[in-house]
Amino acid sequence: METLGIYVQVPFCQTKCTYCNFHTGVVAKEWFAPYVGAVCREIRGHRRLLKAAGVELGNGFEKQEHSQESLDYHMVDTVYFGGGTPSLLEAGQLQEILNVIRETFTTASAEVTLEADPETIEREKAAAWVAAGINRVSFGVQSFSDKELAAAGRMHRRADIYRAVAILREAGIRNIGFDLIAGLPHQTKESWKQSLEELMALAPEHVSVYLLEVDEGSRLGKELLAGGRRYSAGAVPSEDEMAEFYEIAQAELEEAGYRHYEISNWAKPGCESKHNLKYWRREAYLGFGAGAHSFSGKQRWANAHDAAAYVCAIESGRLPVEQLERVTSEMALEEELFLGLRQLEGIDVGRIEREYGVALAGRFEALAAAGLVQRAGNVVRLADEKLSVSNEVFVELMR
Repeated sequence: METLGIYVQVPFCQTKCTYCNFHTGVVAKEWFAPYVGAVCREIRGHRRLLKAAGVELGNGFEKQEHSQESLDYHMVDTVYFGGGTPSLLEAGQLQEILNVIRETFTTASAEVTLEADPETIEREKAAAWVAAGINRVSFGVQSFSDKELAAAGRMHRRADIYRAVAILREAGIRNIGFDLIAGLPHQTKESWKQSLEELMALAPEHVSVYLLEVDEGSRLGKELLAGGRRYSAGAVPSEDEMAEFYEIAQAELEEAGYRHYEISNWAKPGCESKHNLKYWRREAYLGFGAGAHSFSGKQRWANAHDAAAYVCAIESGRLPVEQLERVTSEMALEEELFLGLRQLEGIDVGRIEREYGVALAGRFEALAAAGLVQRAGNVVRLADEKLSVSNEVFVELMR
């Protein structure tokens, strides 16, 4: 029996953060119900809709009756509500989506994650989330500095984080994740250490640390690339400072008992993100909603990003698949190497050579000689001191 992850994209926010390069939008609450309805229709009719869009889903993805149970079907063991800010939806709307997932797929005792912003947390909502089966909340904390939060366009402030965590614990959420961003405007070594200190005092089960991305997809990124100073672009730390912040987090989180299991992720024992591990291990997942991505093992595809266009397409009986590609053996091999090395446990070179019929020794010799990777028997992993510059290692590996 294989497992399956379900991802539900909720592309709505209260405001657009200056650093955000996601396809999300600020819309009126009146948009929520039609969107939720469309997502539910997509889930119920996913096999027919995908077939019409040219996706070859294969067998074993639909719900199985007990009399049909066999080893060739997928058991849903993770559900992830991402965005956007999924916690903006009414608790009843999240419940509706989860009900349809359980009606449509065979589900196990699943890890059900909801991404949330601290200012959206309310006691009644949190209690309803738990009643609906949500057992993990991933917080977009980003920083404990009000100055940094304001500059980044975040709606919440430091006090909201403390208030929200208390509400979630009281409601019975025993698995909370915090996201921090290294490189926000006005961030200093001292403020970064303070954020880490406050984070560890609140003791979330999971921590993600991301370096600020600078690209054309965000207002801050465009301003930085243009050499401007809007959005506090002139107060963004240097790349060397960001790398130092990351290395400080490595040391502090390890000392606090968090296991570093993926380049950007740490967890207390047993609290790793089961859903995100599917991405890095190339396991099957189906995405529903505008902009959601999916992987069947043989194909990758994504829905159109525009939420209004998505709803219109679903209401007309059509799935707006925007990207669809078959994963060749060459592509799969590159994914094995790239995604495998993101995990701190590294990759089993022997297994990959057997499965793909290739010899990989030459791919790692130069990298090992340069101190970029370490090899112990058949296992190759990124060198600890190179994790903060992992993209440079990946560029060399893919040459």
